[in-house]
Amino acid sequence: MIKEVYITETNCITPIGFDVASNIKNIGEEVSGIQLHDKPMLFSVPFYASIINDVDLDLAFAKVTSATNYSRLEKMMILALEPIIKKSKVILNERTAFILSTTKGNVTALENHNIEPAYLDQLAKIIANFFEFKTEPIVISNACVSGILAVSVAKRLIQAEMYDNIFIVAGDEVSKFVLSGFNSFQAMSDLPCKPYSINRTGVTLGEAAAAVLVSSNKENAKIKVRGDGSINDANHISGPSRTGEGLYRSIQSALAEARIKSNQIDYISAHGTATPFNDEMEAIALNRLGLENVPMNSLKGFYGHTLGASGLLETVIGIQSALENKLFVSLGFDTIGVSQPINVIEKNENRNIHYFLKTASGFGGCNTAVVFEKVN
Repeated sequence: MIKEVYITETNCITPIGFDVASNIKNIGEEVSGIQLHDKPMLFSVPFYASIINDVDLDLAFAKVTSATNYSRLEKMMILALEPIIKKSKVILNERTAFILSTTKGNVTALENHNIEPAYLDQLAKIIANFFEFKTEPIVISNACVSGILAVSVAKRLIQAEMYDNIFIVAGDEVSKFVLSGFNSFQAMSDLPCKPYSINRTGVTLGEAAAAVLVSSNKENAKIKVRGDGSINDANHISGPSRTGEGLYRSIQSALAEARIKSNQIDYISAHGTATPFNDEMEAIALNRLGLENVPMNSLKGFYGHTLGASGLLETVIGIQSALENKLFVSLGFDTIGVSQPINVIEKNENRNIHYFLKTASGFGGCNTAVVFEKVN
């Protein structure tokens, strides 16, 4: 019999809160982390982004350790992981794995011609060594699906009986490299992003770290991981399939493994980058699956696009939405700006949520979908 897999602990470090409760409070009050920043060291002109305050980050980190030799991203990741490792009381032995998920990692190290810290395996080892994990860290880096793909991989590793517990941390920071990259695509919005809106002008970038414990132990379980799928549409290095083929098949696969139908999904936490091709592709894929009437939101209006962290961060918030039976507004949305009908959440409301779907898509044609079930 295939093992059941659960998420038992969650946490996140974002510009609007250093724990889940404060993030949910601010989302409920429609407080966004996106602000106008004037940081010439990062970008030549003022830009909108969601950036963690350095003073707040350092003060919080000082409460965990007096060590000062960690990068900003490492501090974010350690702060995300530390409370859930402590609270879970899981023994960090050979049956406990550690997955680190990121898109760009410590890419800022390259600005100082420091090559070694920029390697993702080195970042993973730094975090693993801080907590004294006994197993070799696993790195998941697959563009912007990385955070949610890590949950999918963890589920499969547990079902293969390789591990009993897996801690995941996902994180990325706003850097000169990332800003210049998205600017070169002419994809950055000149205002806070507006996912699915006809008035959207592109992506807003953000930074965050999120952490979860994926476990075969039902005790303290919040959510069951019911099914997953990850299909690459092989369309283009940056542009998604115009038919939504990869996302369509990913959701189809996740629903099939979960053994539920489209009409049983109560809520969709979508990717929603506010770029024309992504939003349109998602709308097409959801319509092909009969999911166009399911309430959905993008959290990018609160956090910006946090790259490799986004899928896990949005899962953490989605889990809390399900636990509290609350649908949160898709901030920035006004008038529908895609060709297919979708049910974008326009105001906070109470709604019973039993099953929810998390989707993500990214450069290179990658797509991931995971179906979650609330444990009663």
